[in-house]
Amino acid sequence: MAASKKRYFDFSYLPVIFTLAWPTMLEEILSTAVQYIDTAMVGSLGTKATAAVGSTSTVNWLVYSTVYALGVGFLAYISQAMGRGDSDRVKKAVMQAMITAAVMGTVFTVLVLSVSKAVPVWMNVDEEIRDLAARYFFVLYLPMLPRTANMILGTVLRASGDTKTPMRVGLSMNAINLALNMILIKPTRVVSFLGKEFTVFGAGMGVIGAATASAVSYLYGGIAIVISIFRHEEISPKGLPVRIEWEIMGPCLKTAIPNMFQRFGSSLGYVVFASMINSLGGISTAAHTIANTVESAFYIPGFGMMAAAATLTGNAIGAGDKEKLHSISRMTILCEVVMMVFTGSLLFIFAPKMVGIFSKDAEVIALCSTVLRMVACSEPFFGVSNVLEGMLQGAGDTKFSFAVNIIAIWTVRILGTFICTRLLGLGLEAAWACMIAHNMTTFLCYTVYYRRGKWAHPIPEAA
Repeated sequence: MAASKKRYFDFSYLPVIFTLAWPTMLEEILSTAVQYIDTAMVGSLGTKATAAVGSTSTVNWLVYSTVYALGVGFLAYISQAMGRGDSDRVKKAVMQAMITAAVMGTVFTVLVLSVSKAVPVWMNVDEEIRDLAARYFFVLYLPMLPRTANMILGTVLRASGDTKTPMRVGLSMNAINLALNMILIKPTRVVSFLGKEFTVFGAGMGVIGAATASAVSYLYGGIAIVISIFRHEEISPKGLPVRIEWEIMGPCLKTAIPNMFQRFGSSLGYVVFASMINSLGGISTAAHTIANTVESAFYIPGFGMMAAAATLTGNAIGAGDKEKLHSISRMTILCEVVMMVFTGSLLFIFAPKMVGIFSKDAEVIALCSTVLRMVACSEPFFGVSNVLEGMLQGAGDTKFSFAVNIIAIWTVRILGTFICTRLLGLGLEAAWACMIAHNMTTFLCYTVYYRRGKWAHPIPEAA
């Protein structure tokens, strides 16, 4: 009797995929919920406050993504070492990650704080709110060292298969941020609840209060993640010498550096993109800021599946199991498409109601709803790109991602937006159309590269 044909989609891998993905998704969901509340509370102070906070948000992406990229090198190395069962290499790599976090956190602290006053000028922020935006930015980045530790070491934990610890730390950070927002943003006030009135203490710090709340939560997150690493039974580097070991740091940096340049170049593109939008006026800036906040909730499945794909790909490659690699990749993509079609549909249907949470300005609501419904149609394609990029990260193949992302963002999104807004005089809708075209371009490139299969190989130095 002929052997039965293997199924293209092996649903037996669903439990392991979602075991890794759900903590990251829950972490992102609750983080986004806090971001929603934060934006709504700042929005209640007026459009100028929203614009002051949102006008430098893309610089936040620039810094965040560049630091996160350093963790990707350790992600590939550690996940592949875990697949081979090489615990000694794992612990040594964790120590190298901690050294990297300490050094780069210090460097970024000095660098970012030194340019805080110049950032709103570079971003073409209205002169009326530049000082407020600069002060918000400065306070937000005071705890850059613990923030860097949280980003890099959180990636290390996910690479080891532990997505629950970063989730728990993230939940605590969100709770701290939310509680302090309630105290610091608004002044002391009387609120009604269930027919009774209560006096709620408030510091009345406004936008700076929002920045302070975030800064304190970042400080906590950095400390908590370091403690978690040292207490971790499988990957704790306790007892290892604190020194750079180039036999491990070398291959990690070889993977991380292309990813770092990719994220820096892409995020710099986002900064230029936002700068062009800021030049369209306060209404466009506010609508763009709110649209980014709303949309962030609807591509959460992409981040959860991306984390699972990266870890499982690294494990499978480290173990030399190509059959498992291909089965997991197909199932992860399928799950991602199903979830993103669902969330994209919700975004399209409920866009006006979601925007109404953050603004009562009819012009902002109308403009924001339009661009959100445009981008909702591209959500599944964006999600697949995230998963495929995660697979490449787990394989340690970051050069292709660097090339395709840099070329796509600067030729399709930035050049396209410049032509549409500066030369043709079009508005925010045209800029977001260029953003969607950029996302579709990267989707097509990733899909072709994935199908060719040349990325599925171990890190040579770690083999």
